[in-house]
Amino acid sequence: MRKLTHKPFIKTIVIAAILLCTGRVGAQTEELEQVGRLISDALFFSDQYITPATDAAVYQAASGWITSPKKPELWDVTLALHTNIFFTPQRDRKFTIYNSDFTFFQLEEGTSATVPTALGNKDQVYLSGQLGDSEIRLETPQGMNMQVVAYPYLQGSLGLLYGTELVIKYSPQVNLKKSDYQVYGFGLKHNVSQYFKSLFDKKIHLAVLGAWSKEDVSFEFLNVKTDYGTLGINQINGLVDTYQLQASGSKEFGNFEVMGSFMYSVSDVKYKVGGETGTIEETIPLQQILNSRLKSIYKTRINYIGEAAIKYNIGKFNVQTILAFGKFLNTNVSLQYLFN
Repeated sequence: MRKLTHKPFIKTIVIAAILLCTGRVGAQTEELEQVGRLISDALFFSDQYITPATDAAVYQAASGWITSPKKPELWDVTLALHTNIFFTPQRDRKFTIYNSDFTFFQLEEGTSATVPTALGNKDQVYLSGQLGDSEIRLETPQGMNMQVVAYPYLQGSLGLLYGTELVIKYSPQVNLKKSDYQVYGFGLKHNVSQYFKSLFDKKIHLAVLGAWSKEDVSFEFLNVKTDYGTLGINQINGLVDTYQLQASGSKEFGNFEVMGSFMYSVSDVKYKVGGETGTIEETIPLQQILNSRLKSIYKTRINYIGEAAIKYNIGKFNVQTILAFGKFLNTNVSLQYLFN
């Protein structure tokens, strides 16, 4: 089972404590080492807890960029209200922890337990450890407890020269039970079928897109109280920068347009703890140190995603349903209006 090292951190925290708190800190070296082990355990738990949510965020942000590969008219503007519907799979809703995973905490009951990820249920177990003469006791964080996650966002596009289209996606921060989610980004779509008259005559459309998006998902995390003050790690954020390439093709059948797409995305995933700083910050800059340590679990994710869609035209309005599939399933429903 995984063992976490903490010696480099102990040196960092001792130096920081001496520089910032000379004459004010009475903690002994042993207690500083215990704080180091506590933070190492928090890093281990952070990785297991929030990674499924950031993986899911990639799928949520990837969907719906191309609503049609058709060539846009110059300066045409389309505005759309999207509702994203994400299904959380059982395999990513929980994980198992063992006493051997930890260097500071231990389970109060048994040697192993199944606990929820950020996508999981409300089940909790108690962990405890000893910091100096003080016992630290905490409950593991709850998950969203939502098998289906739905949230709205706005998307707009502007027709440019040479069959190119600017696409912008934005959602305000949406509260999703113990979680906040936000996505925004932009992309450029270029119509390819304009170069093949035979495709145009058959109402077959092809396009490619390059896009960037930023996803920010945050969860309530560990509210730890000690005799030295609160630790201030009661919120954890997953920050995801996704770069996406997409190829799409569609065929019109009267008022219907059927579309298929393939997406390749690279996502840089970062983590940080936030929220109100703890009172322990009067002694040790804990959030700053922990955020520095979180760099060790930063990730790069590569995803291959398929997408199928069907759209129905009603004058200047379009109604569309999109299904993205791969590791996860994500559905996107939108109402679009064309200004021209």
